Amino acid sequence: MNVTDAIKTRISIRAFTPDPLPEALLRDILDVARFAPSGGNLQPWKVIAVAGAERDAVVALARANLPGQEDDRPVYPANLWEPYRSRRFKVGEDMYALLDIGRDNKPARLMHLAQNFQFFGAPVGLFFVIDKAMGHGQWAHLGMFMQSVALAALERGVSSCMQEAWARMRAPLAAYFELPENEMIYCGMALGYADMSKPVNTLRSDRAGVDEFANFRGF
Repeated sequence: MNVTDAIKTRISIRAFTPDPLPEALLRDILDVARFAPSGGNLQPWKVIAVAGAERDAVVALARANLPGQEDDRPVYPANLWEPYRSRRFKVGEDMYALLDIGRDNKPARLMHLAQNFQFFGAPVGLFFVIDKAMGHGQWAHLGMFMQSVALAALERGVSSCMQEAWARMRAPLAAYFELPENEMIYCGMALGYADMSKPVNTLRSDRAGVDEFANFRGF
């Protein structure tokens, strides 16, 4: 698989098979991802990987703390504006259409959202940790590292779902993992093997064309 194919075919998988992901394979994925770009070579990331009993403990922790609570670093800005609001709305509606969950069925929608906190059935969960004192630049570097994890995984036949929903569990997770006061969890990631028999895994989100976001000068 080349880089172009990996970027274009990577999607957020929301239904996984129960097949285990070997530690050696996960180590191989992280060993590649560690070469992600990092300004000043700060490498401002840490990773906590959970599987087996530890994964189950984290799932139970989340269940006990649902619906969770956002802190001073919310996933989305308040009163999201256009075109971002419409993009977010559409991908949500497209996903629920594949799940055959109507807009008026709020309990079913909430139940699906809660599956985030079960890693959508994936055997491995990753949590990405950053020092609270780091600035916007270092958060961007963390994002590049996460993208590298997802692409390295895909090359090896492993699917992923980046899960900002875990931001609502930052406080209980920090206590559970005994993080020092200066560190925080940004988000999670589900890793495993996609169950392509599930319609939700056929979702392909729309992407803006190049001319919508790029301004070419001097060409």
